[in-house]
Amino acid sequence: MLKLSLEAIQIIDAIERTGSMSGAAEELHKVPSTISYSVAKLEEQLDVRLFERNGPRISLTEAGIELMREGRWLLRAVGDLECRLKRIATGFESELRIIHDSLLPTRIFADDLLAFEKLNCGTRIHFNSAAMTGVWEALREGRADLVIAVGDGPAGGGFVAKQIGVLEFVFCVAPDHPLAMLKQPLSREDLMHYSAIVVADSARNLPTRTVGMQSGQTRITVPDMWAKRDLQIAGIGFGFLPKKMAEFEIEHGTLIQMSVEEPRTAEALWLAWRTGQEGEALRWWTARLGRPVLEEACFNR
Repeated sequence: MLKLSLEAIQIIDAIERTGSMSGAAEELHKVPSTISYSVAKLEEQLDVRLFERNGPRISLTEAGIELMREGRWLLRAVGDLECRLKRIATGFESELRIIHDSLLPTRIFADDLLAFEKLNCGTRIHFNSAAMTGVWEALREGRADLVIAVGDGPAGGGFVAKQIGVLEFVFCVAPDHPLAMLKQPLSREDLMHYSAIVVADSARNLPTRTVGMQSGQTRITVPDMWAKRDLQIAGIGFGFLPKKMAEFEIEHGTLIQMSVEEPRTAEALWLAWRTGQEGEALRWWTARLGRPVLEEACFNR
């Protein structure tokens, strides 16, 4: 009898990706004690230690890394098999994974989800977010079926992309930030004296991006654009924000827009999916989201 199940591989994968057993429990909709028990039981059955534990921190051992190297391939293969069987029977996928750039609030897709639910087709929709290149990486590595990404995709193709908007950026600081007192446009030298607030690119394997940064610039890194906006409102640092996200704050005086000698260029917003995908759920969502979603996004606090 096999000691290694697909469910066990899925649990190990979730722990490694989220960085903790509690994170895996949340993602897999299980209680943390179930996750902990499953790992301990698997290690006992295999007589192999899969994780190194150092207080709250947990990381894969060499054996665990090897398990994930082959195990993720198995998970993708089984997932693809499920989708093929579902499509053969109904034309709809068993699951559709949608990842959007973290600067877009998931709530703007609520009406789409309500409309899709009325189809009663049985496809499970899984929404998630990532930052910058991390969105494209999820599509390329098969962790997403459909993405809404900011900026051009990686070289090599393998996906279909449709532009659905343009994202404009403005340079902002809090009214009491020292930069607010300086003459405009702000120069590179002006900015070097203060900290920039930057969003961490969530890509793991593709080259990450850092936009609007100078060599040697002091920076504070945050997980998403919302955290970046909040720290800039608090007067902790400076940076570029999406124009629509900053409009409310500028109007109410919590941020001020300033001109700089080196402005950030606008970036395209893309809807993209892997070449060759033909499921009915994907067709429905690509048609539904092939619209200017930025116009619907509410960035107010």
